[in-house]
Amino acid sequence: MIEVLAQLSRGPVFLAGEMLECGIVFTNPLSASSTSASSEMLAWASAQIHCQFHSSENRVALPPSDDSKHDVQAENETVFVPNRGERGQCILSTPPKILFCDLRLDPGESKSYSYCETLPVDGPPSFRGQSVKYVYKLTIGCQRVNSPIKLLRVPFRVLVLHGLKDYQFPQDEVVAPSNPFLEEEEGVKKDSRLADLATELLMAATSRRSLHVYNISNTRGKVGKFGIFKTVYKIGEDILGTFNFSEGDIPCLQYSVSLQTEESIQEEFQRRHGQPVSYSTHARHQESCLHTARSSFSLPVPLSSTPGFTTNIVSLKWRLHFEFVTSRESGEAHTVPENPSETITWTGVEQIEVDTFSWDLPIKVLPTNPVLASYVSQFSSTNSITI
Repeated sequence: MIEVLAQLSRGPVFLAGEMLECGIVFTNPLSASSTSASSEMLAWASAQIHCQFHSSENRVALPPSDDSKHDVQAENETVFVPNRGERGQCILSTPPKILFCDLRLDPGESKSYSYCETLPVDGPPSFRGQSVKYVYKLTIGCQRVNSPIKLLRVPFRVLVLHGLKDYQFPQDEVVAPSNPFLEEEEGVKKDSRLADLATELLMAATSRRSLHVYNISNTRGKVGKFGIFKTVYKIGEDILGTFNFSEGDIPCLQYSVSLQTEESIQEEFQRRHGQPVSYSTHARHQESCLHTARSSFSLPVPLSSTPGFTTNIVSLKWRLHFEFVTSRESGEAHTVPENPSETITWTGVEQIEVDTFSWDLPIKVLPTNPVLASYVSQFSSTNSITI
């Protein structure tokens, strides 16, 4: 028996273009006092990153895939297929890397290996929608002689920031004085610069503030104004908005604001006539606002959500969805007693005719620091199997 432990060194969330590092430990768990006959042997081990695509059959029409031939593992087959037995199609994979050949472990002995691979920048982000899913995994394959291949899968999340793909690092770029007593690998240095560049691009895109004011009205007249300081956010940020109903001619009885994503399938992959669009709500604020002059709301963009993106199959967009309930009659002015010692009791009407209408404000949601997103990730940094 051999225990295989894989651990992502920095957490389970990465930016496309970053370097993924995984430590892999093979251990013979028997006591060191056991006989040499208890030694364990592995013929080989290899590792590879792949992205699986899943789709809803009643929403998306895809050409047939030939991946089904890899579902069954022959007893003596030594071909490493990382997506063997997985649902969906493998749309992206990195070249496989061999960790070792002919490994022998005595009782109590362990061997450690390091796997490093740059995540492709042209792949889709991790996404679990109602119509499609993009799932990334690091798969480690091991095999004993004349035994089936055993697979250890390490799921992780990928965020895609547009603009990184076209950025070229100068060959002789010097950011800061280097320490001649420290050796720094070129790949690690470039990966660090890539993360710094992503942080700068995100800060530049989401720090711009300019008050946007929108008039809220329906066919009967003006309800009020809505103000928001920006329309571009990182996941993990709070969206702040304010309402001014004092300038309206029609009383607003109630409003609600929902933070939603719109998932739409590209036309050539639609299974039914018309654009199949599905919506998901990530946060919601509702408030009764009769006789309210001003109101505000705060909606968090969850760290676990997917930033907006577009592939040849699906498009994901973000929006604020507003719903208003207004009165068809002018509201009675709120009476304030001239003498503070006097009291006035206000009683609401039993019935009131209302109008309802909605409005959508498109916004843009970008990725965030992958280390920050790792804190709320559903994936574990450590995975293991026994073979």
